[in-house]
Amino acid sequence: MILITGGAGYIGSHCALEFLNADEKIVIFDSLENGHIETINALKKIGNFDFVQGDLKNINDVEKLFKNYKIDTVIHFAGYIQVEESVKNPQKYFENNVGGTLNLLNSMVKYGVKKIVFSSTCAIYGEPEYIPLDENHKKNPVNPYGETKLEIEKQLAEYDEKYGIKSICLRYFNVAGADSETRIGEWHEPETHLIPNILNNKQTFKIFGNDYDTKDGTCVRDYVNVEDLVKAHKLACEYLKKENKSDCFNLGSEKGYSVKEVFDCAEKIIGRKIDYEIMPRREGDAVILLANSTKAKKILGWNNEKTLEESIKTAYLWYNYHS
Repeated sequence: MILITGGAGYIGSHCALEFLNADEKIVIFDSLENGHIETINALKKIGNFDFVQGDLKNINDVEKLFKNYKIDTVIHFAGYIQVEESVKNPQKYFENNVGGTLNLLNSMVKYGVKKIVFSSTCAIYGEPEYIPLDENHKKNPVNPYGETKLEIEKQLAEYDEKYGIKSICLRYFNVAGADSETRIGEWHEPETHLIPNILNNKQTFKIFGNDYDTKDGTCVRDYVNVEDLVKAHKLACEYLKKENKSDCFNLGSEKGYSVKEVFDCAEKIIGRKIDYEIMPRREGDAVILLANSTKAKKILGWNNEKTLEESIKTAYLWYNYHS
């Protein structure tokens, strides 16, 4: 059985859907602090699974979970993800992300669970020294969110060495899109991601900085489709089962799009103009973030197939269907 922590959230729920479609046995564990029971209910219409509400910070919740279910693999999404909030309140992020993961790992040790796939981030690299970023780039996160993810990767390496827990760390770039059948989608409160903020915008949209050294002056990012992304988690589980080796992989489209290009594409899909204004640069925003995903393609056999336009289109369809 596969445990999916944070399975009521955005990427976690799409991962759950991927495994349900493959008739895998899963249990979802989520506090519903940022996840949604509506997402769980939507998944219940698709396949059979157990849902357990609990908090990774509560060791009793975690131990009960492992005691009640015969888990052989963990896919770990649960964690706080807002960069700006992490800067304001690093204690909250370290207690939840790092502390919660320690409870998870210690329960895995206790109950003999030896495989975990971890939802990491390109934020562990910090300001790029070269583009595109590969897995060997130095790790120097510039905010507490990235620091917590890097610390968890270090924990995973220690728990491999000391307890034989094998891990795959999947370092995401910018994730976009929704389920192609509009059953689940991206839903954060507050929403901090670019594409849903453009699509859901009721007022003048703010673009932060137009004087970067890029083709149109706005930041460039790598957007990977969420349905493509979750396929990597299934491949990672298969790799752990077959090879029993720890590793890390970047997951991105390897294509860079500026904020203005994303904005223009969204306007095209919506079929109307969106008002925007240029604001000063935000502190800590890198000029360009672009993935080198060669390793994931070569070792896991992963491929990103969907375009940015397809990602925006599914996000827009889901938003229209549920708003």
